[in-house]
Amino acid sequence: MTVIRDPEQTETRVIHELIDFTNRDVLEVGCGDGRLTGRFASHARSVLALDPNASAIAQARGNLPEQLRSRVTFQVADITSVELPPAAFDVVVLSWSL
Repeated sequence: MTVIRDPEQTETRVIHELIDFTNRDVLEVGCGDGRLTGRFASHARSVLALDPNASAIAQARGNLPEQLRSRVTFQVADITSVELPPAAFDVVVLSWSL
């Protein structure tokens, strides 16, 4: 069975109502399979998408549309141990990341 995520674009609409991603540098913590990454990457200047699961990162890379790949960097990393430069991001996104 194929699962269609957000067919009415409700989740995507709400994300964009809450956050302006336009020309922002975004940190996505716990990107998983990239379920949300493409929904905001088209507006962002850059996205660093982190997840500690290498298989999930591989899937996220494969799920990202070709035209967005130059904006998004996927990295296998745990947010509690990755070194990030101070004040490097305008927006941080976490969804289902506990």
